[in-house]
Amino acid sequence: MAKIGVPGDVTPQVRLARQIALGVPALLIAGAYISQYGFGLYPCEMCWWQRYPHFAAILFALLSYVLAPKRLWISLAAGGILTSGLIGGFHAGVEYGWWEGITGCSGALVREPGTSAMDAITSAPLIRCDRAPWHFLGVSLAGWNFIVSGIAGLAVFVLLAKGRTR
Repeated sequence: MAKIGVPGDVTPQVRLARQIALGVPALLIAGAYISQYGFGLYPCEMCWWQRYPHFAAILFALLSYVLAPKRLWISLAAGGILTSGLIGGFHAGVEYGWWEGITGCSGALVREPGTSAMDAITSAPLIRCDRAPWHFLGVSLAGWNFIVSGIAGLAVFVLLAKGRTR
């Protein structure tokens, strides 16, 4: 007999996998925006690339709460988390000089009241993809995304494998 409020196909492992699939990318995105708007660590182009799969992972994890098959949506979220982690690993390698990165960079365009659009464009800071603006324990933000996302994405897949109903 199924418990009220708990669908029969959602085991404790699947519930934990879903919580990780939603929580980790949400926390990493929150951290990225806090770093950007709270501490002025504006993202480069590859930083943005890392955010997009996290947005997708959050969407997929939320869909797993309302659409079947839940395991499919959670798996897609885990794939998004791992994709962001792999991009982060590539980005970290560029920052550490292990390989070449992209040639495009991005800048933070902030137009102050009373300034022209041209002044805002010419005074915008150039954010380079090959320079890490911040490190913790010798690891850049991209490197931390690689580590955290890699562990979280793999953990979700392991939990889904352990949580199969028979």
